[in-house]
Amino acid sequence: MRLLLNVIWLVFGGLWMALGYAFAGILLTITIIGIPFAIASFRMANFALWPFGRRLVDEPTSGAMAGIGNILWLVLAGWWLALGHILTGIAQCITIIGIPLGIANFKLIPVSLMPLGKRIVDADDAYAFMRAG
Repeated sequence: MRLLLNVIWLVFGGLWMALGYAFAGILLTITIIGIPFAIASFRMANFALWPFGRRLVDEPTSGAMAGIGNILWLVLAGWWLALGHILTGIAQCITIIGIPLGIANFKLIPVSLMPLGKRIVDADDAYAFMRAG
């Protein structure tokens, strides 16, 4: 089921969202200060390509710098990536088949706004990771 949902996701919005994250990452690498944000953006592009079967969990070792970085991220790239998730999610929810994809897009909004301090893990390993952290 994950494979089917991921293929449908890729065709009907996932590729465009991943390209948006990759474009943000390329723009952020122009300055040296933006490189850590670009790394987070490329990580999220990978997640936006194939989200089903993977989860985002809080990174236990992230600290205050992740919070400060998230505020900068929100200003630089987060708001328009979140807007992309909102618009894509609304378009996907128009059809019955697209509703699960639209819901997945809406679930990605918080992490598109504040991606630092998060880790992408396999859904089967998410519970073990949360217990260890």
